[in-house]
Amino acid sequence: MSEEGLLELRNKLDNIDNTLLDLINERMHIVHQVGALKAKSGGAIYRPEREKAIIDRLEEMNNQKNGLLNRSAIEALFLEIFAISRNIELPENIAYLGPEGSFTHQAAEGRFGAMSSYISVSSIKGVFREVNTKKVKFGVIPIENSSNGIVTDTITCLSEYNLKIIAEVVLDIHHTLATTCDKIKDIKRIYSKDIAFDQCRKFLTNMGLDEVEQIPVESTTKAAKLAAREPGTAAICPHVGAKLHNIPILFENIEDKDNNKTRFFIISDFENAQSGNDKTSILVKLPDRQGVLVEFLTDFNNAGINLTKIKSHIVEGNSIFFIDFDGHKDDENVKNILQKYINSVKVLGSYVKEINDI
Repeated sequence: MSEEGLLELRNKLDNIDNTLLDLINERMHIVHQVGALKAKSGGAIYRPEREKAIIDRLEEMNNQKNGLLNRSAIEALFLEIFAISRNIELPENIAYLGPEGSFTHQAAEGRFGAMSSYISVSSIKGVFREVNTKKVKFGVIPIENSSNGIVTDTITCLSEYNLKIIAEVVLDIHHTLATTCDKIKDIKRIYSKDIAFDQCRKFLTNMGLDEVEQIPVESTTKAAKLAAREPGTAAICPHVGAKLHNIPILFENIEDKDNNKTRFFIISDFENAQSGNDKTSILVKLPDRQGVLVEFLTDFNNAGINLTKIKSHIVEGNSIFFIDFDGHKDDENVKNILQKYINSVKVLGSYVKEINDI
């Protein structure tokens, strides 16, 4: 292509960028007007169900026009625009289970964007406490991993605090082997979180690293930090952790299962409206009598409510069930069931369904 032709294309791109900037600024002005109306009525600024409806509509329009963007690209663009819009109205403070660079941090940034203010908290209970005392508006905590199951501390805190689940985020979990060593045989110690070691056993064995000293630390991000400054060591950590501490990545995607996912909850102090594609989470403590669980489950079945998860737990010495089901707490068939078991059920929140199960 000639220099003249290349210059013409660049000028077209510049004109498109100028138009995009004008349109985004126009959108922000309208968002400001909407925000003013919400402030008068006390409405929440973050509405996950509304954001999902917008992305669904844009994806359908994109497909009809044979656009080059897939849903992931549309989400990446517009979730950032949504986050910027919210921060113009009211800067968002988000607490997450830290440290910086953790998978929970990734989940938080993926939903709330780069402009929000993030606070790293060292415990799940600490995240709940920050939201409960209104020091932050949102908290992000893990609820389950496809390999390691439900996070008990999260269940305990959901039982203890009267906060609401307002969204779920599902993240693909990928681990890397990061090291300053040029060759595997030079690695004498490996740092990581105990769960990460468990998720990468086959890789370690296949690479002859199962005999190397494995040192568990409290986070994969700390593992990367240690490996970056200690010669002869490596870290099993996420890509962002290696990048954060400027440590070279020797191998990518070293987890044993290629469908390893972690599900996170976003918690806050408000409830979502119905979106048409919702999931509800509840905690259930049933009376101690024969057949009560069968009766409870049968009532859900008769009401046409699809239970997607049932997990039993012990909280403060009491046996409870953590249950997910399709639908919103305000759906008529759901309301009838919840009313029947009002003394046995704690509704944790209804939110846009991201995935059926992991």
